[in-house]
Amino acid sequence: MEPLNHLQSFVQSAESGSFSAAARRLGLTPAAVSKNVARLETRLGVRLFQRSTRRLTLTEGGERFLGQIGGALATLQDAVAGLSKDDGQPAGTLKVSMGQAFGREHVLPMMGDFLARYPSILPDWHFDNQQVDLVGEGFDAAIGGGIELSPGVVARELARIHVVAVAAPSYLAGRALPAQPAELAQLDALLRRSSPTGRLRSWTLQHASGDQTTVELPRPRAIFNDPEAIAHAALMGLGVAMLPMPFVERGLCSGELVRLLPEWHFDAGAVWLYYPSKKLLPAKTRVFIDFVLERFRSERFAQRMQVA
Repeated sequence: MEPLNHLQSFVQSAESGSFSAAARRLGLTPAAVSKNVARLETRLGVRLFQRSTRRLTLTEGGERFLGQIGGALATLQDAVAGLSKDDGQPAGTLKVSMGQAFGREHVLPMMGDFLARYPSILPDWHFDNQQVDLVGEGFDAAIGGGIELSPGVVARELARIHVVAVAAPSYLAGRALPAQPAELAQLDALLRRSSPTGRLRSWTLQHASGDQTTVELPRPRAIFNDPEAIAHAALMGLGVAMLPMPFVERGLCSGELVRLLPEWHFDAGAVWLYYPSKKLLPAKTRVFIDFVLERFRSERFAQRMQVA
């Protein structure tokens, strides 16, 4: 039987498309991964990859070999991990990517309960608003929105996210509340500048009846490129903000923020849980997926993020 590290290097290289990406996932150097694969090819007498300066491509023999051992290797790895722990608990480093503000507010609070249930798992959580290459960068899972679904990645919807207009009671004191979206133009606005384009983001709202309108951008009181900063400015009473529910839910519940135009909102899309579409996920990834889905369901997260 081939050494486990040779087989791991081959499978990870095949899934990620490069020795460098496989090395990051395995905690090895690219040279070590390349050498392991070369030794496996020599032992089998078959070339497994076509190598180029940009990417590895499986040969016909490599594809056949991957299909034969992929699931079996995952099972073997789980068995080895289980034997290394007296209690048989899921174990290992769990590398997860998530948005900065969303992760701190809605995912990080789960960590204590998750570790109490699975003490042999080591969270390696990355708080970053940039898209990641889930497979190529060696992540076990990711939570966020807008990640391109590359081959080998599964997405589970956690919630639709609604955007609402809010302001602090201190700002609204002595002011007439807007009755229609167009009246927002008469108030001080906390606007968001798009980091990729540099443009100010428009305010679009949809009525409960289905009618949709884009508000002429109100006069700005301040401009930010970060929604969390806008939420803080709104709490300070500096003006009106148009923000996704994850950034304003706590303020609305506490009364520190007031929702304007309660019959109007905008659907900003979904927040998703992403993970590799392996037939047999590592136990650490499988229990994390189940834990997040269970917690979000029990806390009615999807219902809380939608206002209509």
